[in-house]
Amino acid sequence: MNEQDINQHLPEDENTTAEGTTETPQQNAETQDVPVTDQLRAELNASKDQYLRLVAEFDNFRKRTAKERVETIQTATKDIMQSLIAVLDDSERAAKTLETATDLNAVKEGMSLVLGKLNSILGAKGLKQMETAIGSEFDAELQEAITEIPAPSPELAGKVVDIIEKGYYLNDKLIRHAKVIVGK
Repeated sequence: MNEQDINQHLPEDENTTAEGTTETPQQNAETQDVPVTDQLRAELNASKDQYLRLVAEFDNFRKRTAKERVETIQTATKDIMQSLIAVLDDSERAAKTLETATDLNAVKEGMSLVLGKLNSILGAKGLKQMETAIGSEFDAELQEAITEIPAPSPELAGKVVDIIEKGYYLNDKLIRHAKVIVGK
C-alpha cells in the first residue's frame, strides 16, 4: 500500500487542506481565531447582559416584597386600631361619667360593658386568654415564674399559687406567657 492509499483511508485532518498541503497549527489558529473570538465575545456579552438583568430583576423583586410586607403589617394594624376606637370612645365616656357619678353600681356596670366589648373585639381578632388556674401544675413552656414562695399547704408545692398576669394566644400561637407565683 502506498502513501496515497493510506491517506485515503485516514480521516481528514483539520490541518490538511483540500490540495493536500498541511497547514501548521499556528496558521490554522490565526484563520479560525478571528471568528471564534468574536463569537465568544458576543456570547460573553450576552451572558453578562443576562446576568445583569437577572440581578436587577431580583433586586426589584426584593424591594417590592419588602414594601408589600410593610404595607401588610400597616393594614393589619389599621384594622385592629379601627376596632379599638369604639372601646376608646366608650372608655372616655365612662371616665366622664366617673367624674359626676353618684351611683357606684351604674359605674361598675358601665365598666363591665366596656371590658366585655374589648374582650369581644379582641376575641374576634383571634386573641384567646390562656386557661391558668391557681393550684394547677407549673408549666415552664406556658408560664413564667416571677417568684417562689413557701407553699401555704403541702399539696401546692410546685404548683401555681397566684396569677400576676394572664397569658394569651393569638390564633393558637402563644404571644404572652402567664406570669405566676409558684409554691415551693
